[in-house]
Amino acid sequence: MTLTQRYGRLVESGEIRNDPAQSDALARLERLCQALGTANRRPSLVERLFVRSSRPRPRGIYLFGGVGTGKSMLMDLFFEATGPMAKRRVHFHAFMQEVQEGLHARRKSGSESVLEPVAAEIASSAELLCLDEMQITDIADAMIVGRLFEQFFGAGMTVVTTSNLHPEDLYAGGLNRQLFLPFIRLLTDQLDVVHMDGDVDHRKQQLKGERRYFWPDDDTASRAVEGIWDKLTGGTSNPLVLKNKGRDIRIPAFCNGIAKAGFSDLCREALGPGDLLLVANSIRLLLLSGIPVMSDADRDPARRFVTLIDALYEARIPLVASAAAAPEDLYPSGKGAFEFRRTASRLVEMQSEEWCADCGG
Repeated sequence: MTLTQRYGRLVESGEIRNDPAQSDALARLERLCQALGTANRRPSLVERLFVRSSRPRPRGIYLFGGVGTGKSMLMDLFFEATGPMAKRRVHFHAFMQEVQEGLHARRKSGSESVLEPVAAEIASSAELLCLDEMQITDIADAMIVGRLFEQFFGAGMTVVTTSNLHPEDLYAGGLNRQLFLPFIRLLTDQLDVVHMDGDVDHRKQQLKGERRYFWPDDDTASRAVEGIWDKLTGGTSNPLVLKNKGRDIRIPAFCNGIAKAGFSDLCREALGPGDLLLVANSIRLLLLSGIPVMSDADRDPARRFVTLIDALYEARIPLVASAAAAPEDLYPSGKGAFEFRRTASRLVEMQSEEWCADCGG
């Protein structure tokens, strides 16, 4: 089934809406899908005799546009439609964390060459690399990403990536940005830059009118949260492991910027404010289940929960939650009850259509 046919079936089933703003990107990805199929086809006898055996890989695509316009969804459909080949699809932030881990391991082993072997290992494992939500905010990533992609393109890898930003706007205002400019030129030289100029946020449309906070936390609430998850992701997910100063932050389910976790995953683990801020900056929407009623005995989990809600609120990340009680009853008494009032107020505000209308995710 072609990419266009897959898209058409989703429209017919009502799972997605037909959006004219996606048509150019869909056509570009379809052509790339066909080119990859040709590149991976076993050559005929005539081609083996008269055509150069090492055919260049097709040019990749840099797909950018506003949040919720369907970039990740189109890339996922493209990834599925490419058929059997050595390929990989990964969130950009998680990918760069993996690269940093590889570099650290090479340095620890005393190797003189560090980046090139890591890049070569990645390039040898995949002919097609799909990176979702490219965003450079870390100086460490900015300093290595150019050399990394040079190795990828030199090895003939095809790269497809999505981003909210045009390449020229990546790492804008960042430290030593002049050292990052060659990477921008590399992207525009090696990838076709495609703008999805849509003004419809499909994730917001799917959540519009939906209840977002469910209590009490019973089977009905669980089914409601799972229903929203299935509606937004189709039920497809992989764990996301973020790394911060040697600590693993594990989000059990992640798809297209949408994360699903339990209260225990983020608030009962030994995570600091920086870890929870990283979570908020790495996702577009959070489904959080199992929020309990808290007391003085839960001061550490409660403190993490307050920090998490503050981080989501400031980053304008929508929250869908199931909890044991209404927001104002989650911390009814004890030393932390007074401080929790602001969190309860924010939880109520975050359920409103007005607040979500201003969200970027």
